[in-house]
Amino acid sequence: MRTVKIALTALALILPACAQAAPAPVTAEAHAFQIGAFKAWSLRDLTNVVPNDNSVIGQDQTPEAVAAVLKAAGQPTDHITLSIDALLVKAGDHLVLIDTGMGPKAHGVLMESLAKAGVAPDQITDVLITHSHPDHIGGLLTADGTPAFPKAVVRMTDAEWASLQANPQQAAFVTAITPQIQAFAGGTEVLPGITSVVLKGHTPGHTGYEIASGTAKLLDIGDMAHSSVVSLAKPEWAMGYDSDKPTGEATRREELTVLAKSGETIFAPHFPFPGTGKIVTKGDGFALKPTK
Repeated sequence: MRTVKIALTALALILPACAQAAPAPVTAEAHAFQIGAFKAWSLRDLTNVVPNDNSVIGQDQTPEAVAAVLKAAGQPTDHITLSIDALLVKAGDHLVLIDTGMGPKAHGVLMESLAKAGVAPDQITDVLITHSHPDHIGGLLTADGTPAFPKAVVRMTDAEWASLQANPQQAAFVTAITPQIQAFAGGTEVLPGITSVVLKGHTPGHTGYEIASGTAKLLDIGDMAHSSVVSLAKPEWAMGYDSDKPTGEATRREELTVLAKSGETIFAPHFPFPGTGKIVTKGDGFALKPTK
């Protein structure tokens, strides 16, 4: 269909920095774990390799400053590798997918990863969107422009939905997904056991999702932090993908401080797969203690 071609072209314009390097191919993978009584899976989609040229990571710094942080963590210093992953949660009667990756036009493997979890697209009851950048909503449509999750309600904050609707480059995509959309006020419980957590700065209605079952909790942080090394070690460094950089920087510092104190598990779609772990303090910043 012409719709999906127009929509995905528009999506690429939302986040120009994403186009600096072609997403690297990955192998489909589903990593299963528990959140209390809820079963969950990290799902692979793509990998985005960002050059260390201050176009995205540490925009207010120099490549040498970023390289020093990467080198201290034993990472390559000329680029930063960001995963593009999604989270699947079986919460009671709801089978919930949080974000949808880049989609088939970008050769994302989310559908193959979903199959590895033993789930068919028409079994998804709810799709929760953290925000409307292409690497989070591109998979809402199939290659021919039809709904990828035909029986699902697609939920995002009312602020994010309004922002998406207001973008004329997104008109075709908005038309295609409108019948499935249910917008909600940020900070509210969207499904039993799943609550929106407003994380300001990245996009107008960006939200994380806290999943709680019994005493177990996990926070999907969306794009509050991108690099598991640089974004944590230097949360005040500017992130090129943030629409409001000062607010994004303040949010990172504040939320990472809270997470380091609480010990709550996180899922970060751009951290190394499977994207789960705990935030710990390290020097004047933070680090990720991965969980497997």
